[in-house]
Amino acid sequence: MTLLSFQEAILNSSSQNKRHLLLGNGFSIACRPNIFLYGKLFEQADFSNLSPSITQVFKELRTEDFEKVISVLSDSEVALRAYTNDESLLATLKNDASSLRELLVQTLAVSHPGWPGELTESEYQHCKSFLENFNTTYTLNYDLLLYWVCMHISEGEHPSSDDGFRKPEDNYDASYVTWEPDNNRNQNLWFLHGALHLYDAGYEMRKFTWSNTSIRLIDQIRSALNKNLFPIFVSEGKSSEKLEKIRHNDYLAKALRSFSSISGCLFIYGHSLAGNDEHILTKIETGKLRQLYIGIYGDPGSPPNMQIINRAKRMSLNRSKKNLEIFFFDAQSANVWSS
Repeated sequence: MTLLSFQEAILNSSSQNKRHLLLGNGFSIACRPNIFLYGKLFEQADFSNLSPSITQVFKELRTEDFEKVISVLSDSEVALRAYTNDESLLATLKNDASSLRELLVQTLAVSHPGWPGELTESEYQHCKSFLENFNTTYTLNYDLLLYWVCMHISEGEHPSSDDGFRKPEDNYDASYVTWEPDNNRNQNLWFLHGALHLYDAGYEMRKFTWSNTSIRLIDQIRSALNKNLFPIFVSEGKSSEKLEKIRHNDYLAKALRSFSSISGCLFIYGHSLAGNDEHILTKIETGKLRQLYIGIYGDPGSPPNMQIINRAKRMSLNRSKKNLEIFFFDAQSANVWSS
């Protein structure tokens, strides 16, 4: 297998009319591994108000992956319905899965860097240089790092970003901005699984902003959590459960449709092509993309990387017209946050 450098991959993709980017958790880990690795989140999480059984499940599975445990709890509830009529047990499993999702959100908010100034100017410039290679950016991450980088880009500076949020016409002095389907004609930044700063107000999608309040975003998020107001956050353990939640939210559904329609080439950085995001991977298989470039971190022959490589090759095989070219690039050579 040939492993391209990032610049070789960019040059190789120059024949395509558009170049898109899909970010996974590796994007945030590369910036702050002491925060965004699942093991670090597990260390920071306060399980004291949750059932002791939840922490025992982590121990039994020998994992610190929140989504894996959420998936196991959800699957167990479904499977046990064939074995027991104990509604109390079934309800406990369902509630524990829900509680663990909420804890993940809370832990991210508590552990998250407090303000954009915690990123260095060098980190901003490296990330901006990376992003300027792409027409549209899609992210599966919940944190604020990508948003902070995009807000660090001055008006008229390249690369420009538009997340589709605008001041509400009926409340121009509101402390938030809103997303409407008619506002996204030029949108080129999408949070496919939601984010900490995005909220569903019932009749509209809202985004916390600093410019309208002069209050740090993370402080607004933490204040909302203290009032039991949770952000749009697709953290279900299984791909089918994630897809169900996506379909019930206008913004998330539109984001997925946008991703489904892209043409040209797609670069994937920081994602393991794991099965719990199969709803994203199948959109690549059934879509109009001609080239797919996947970042590989470390030894290509390691078991995790071989899983990525094999799943990527199946994408091409599953494409009915067999016109999806697969390439792999060295993720470290992208220098997303530093040289």
